[in-house]
Amino acid sequence: MYKPPFEITSKIIELISNISEKIGEINYLQNSPYHIQLQKENRIKTIHSSLAIENNSLSLKQITDIIDGKRVLGNPNEIKEVKNSIQAYDLLLTLNPYSEKDLLNAHKLMMQDLVERNGKYRIDGVGIFDKERVVHLAPPADRIAELMGD
Repeated sequence: MYKPPFEITSKIIELISNISEKIGEINYLQNSPYHIQLQKENRIKTIHSSLAIENNSLSLKQITDIIDGKRVLGNPNEIKEVKNSIQAYDLLLTLNPYSEKDLLNAHKLMMQDLVERNGKYRIDGVGIFDKERVVHLAPPADRIAELMGD
């Protein structure tokens, strides 16, 4: 008969009980309307902030309306960026952050109908400019696959 390498004590039983209570609280909160609303707000803010970095000018309200399936007046490419981001956001927890394939699939979703080479590495040189001055020069295109592999 197997004998575990520990003794079941009243302290262990108390800890198991406390853990069970906390799991019950978490399960309740995950299904509460407050939690669902908080998740929706975080999703909207994440999408808004991510796209604002790329100069998307749509407001939080406009992004909320797009998520809610309402019509929004705005630049069609910016609206498409939001719709693409929603799809990518929905897949977020299924993506492996260390997978090159998943990165390219996320890029394909994000850039669908916006750029020609969505889901593929760039083939041109790029940089960040401040008016006429180069602030940052990205690695040459022919090195991208190797660098990403590393």
